[in-house]
Amino acid sequence: MNAVSAKAKALRLRQLHEGPEPLLLANVWDVASARIVEQLGFKALATTSAGIANLLGYPDGENIAAKEMLEWVGRIVRAIELPVTADLEAGYDLGDVNTLVTEMIAIGAVGLNIEDANHATRSLLDVKTQAERVATIREVASSLDVPVVINARTDAYLLDTVKDQDRFPIATERARAYRQAGADCIFVPGLRDIDIIKELLRATPGPINILAGPGSPSVAQLARVGVRRISLGSSPHRAALGLLRAIGQELIGTGTYDQLSRFVIPYDEVNRLIAG
Repeated sequence: MNAVSAKAKALRLRQLHEGPEPLLLANVWDVASARIVEQLGFKALATTSAGIANLLGYPDGENIAAKEMLEWVGRIVRAIELPVTADLEAGYDLGDVNTLVTEMIAIGAVGLNIEDANHATRSLLDVKTQAERVATIREVASSLDVPVVINARTDAYLLDTVKDQDRFPIATERARAYRQAGADCIFVPGLRDIDIIKELLRATPGPINILAGPGSPSVAQLARVGVRRISLGSSPHRAALGLLRAIGQELIGTGTYDQLSRFVIPYDEVNRLIAG
C-alpha cells in the first residue's frame, strides 16, 4: 500500500470514531471472514488476535510471533478495501514498538490495539512505561505520515489479579495517561455495567471501545451514553467453532444435517466471495 492510500484509510478510520453512530466491529480472523464482514456493509475491519493465533495452531496470549501475526493481518488487508485495525496484543516478541508500528504500516493496517497486561504474570504493566509506549507509537506513525488510530487497551476490568474496588480508579488513571500520550480511543474489555461506563466517560472524555457480546448492553444503549466504538473480539471466531461442534455432534448423534442446512453458504458463493 502506498503512503497516500494508507494515510487516507487512517483518516477514514479516525473519522469513524467521531460519529454520529458508534463504529461497529465484527472482528475477523482470515480472508473469508473479512470478505463476509466487508460484504455486509461494515465500515472498517478489526482483527482478533485470539482468532488468528488459534487458526495457526497457537493458544491466545502472545504465543504467536509478531512476524506470523503481521503476515496474516497483511493477507486480510490486501483482500479488502476497508480500513483495518490490527489487534497486536502487548507487542509480541519485538520489544521495540518502533519496529512493530513500522511493519504494521508497511502491511497496510492503519490502526492497532495495544494492551497493558503481562500474559505470563497476569498483571498490569507499569502505567508510565505503557504511556511512553503509546507516545512512541504516535511518534513513529507521525514520522511515516500515517495517522494510525491507537486503541489503547487496559485490562483493569479483565484481570482477576486486580481487586474489584481498584478497577475503576486504575482504569481512569490509565485512560487519562494513554489519552495524554496520544491514544485515540481507550479499550476496556470486561467493563459491561452501563453506569460505570458513563462514569468512565465523564472522568475521561473521549472515544471508548467496549467489548460487547452476550450480557452486554445493546448497541443502542451504549450509543446513548456516548460509546464511540463497539467490538466483538474473538467471540465470532469462537461462535464459528461452536457451530462446527454442533454440526459434528448432530452428525454422530442423530445422523442428520439440520445445522448445515441452516447455515451453509453455497459453494459457488464462497468462491465468488474469495475471488472478490
